[in-house]
Amino acid sequence: MTPPRADAIRNRARILEAAEQVLVEHGTTVSTEEIAKAAGVGIGTLFRHFPTKEELIRGVFEARLQRLAADATRLATDGDPATALATFLRQAVEQSEVKNALTSMLASAGVDVRDLTGEPQRALREALATLLRKAQQSGAARQDLEVPELIGLLAGTSKALEYAGDAASRSRILAVVLAGLRAG
Repeated sequence: MTPPRADAIRNRARILEAAEQVLVEHGTTVSTEEIAKAAGVGIGTLFRHFPTKEELIRGVFEARLQRLAADATRLATDGDPATALATFLRQAVEQSEVKNALTSMLASAGVDVRDLTGEPQRALREALATLLRKAQQSGAARQDLEVPELIGLLAGTSKALEYAGDAASRSRILAVVLAGLRAG
């Protein structure tokens, strides 16, 4: 199989970036033409990469998972494990509004995000496992916590923050969750 051309890789990245922004701002009713225009590509280029809107939304969701995995991997190799885990959780839940919007869009298209598998999901789970293991080894995180529970806490905290209202409430919720992750 021939590797994709550099311009095709750039176009795909531009489409995904523009699609995320436009979809979050306008929802799934936005036309693919509007997304292509925001990306600075023709509609044919968009459809070459993503033949359906569902595949485009899935692509945006998977790109977000890849970014989260890259963030977790970077944090796992930098400095203090306790700080790394807390930083990742804080960043992930602060960005959860976009993820929740994408999840809703996929659900409205009949896709259950829990059924999504593949490289982005695997990479994120591995990165989370590394972050968690390092925090546990340093004594900063509970020993009985495993990756599926960490993912559940991320999802639950993200949803809780939607209902929190002001920044102070959101901060307190996150502080409670982080305190619950600590060892001892």
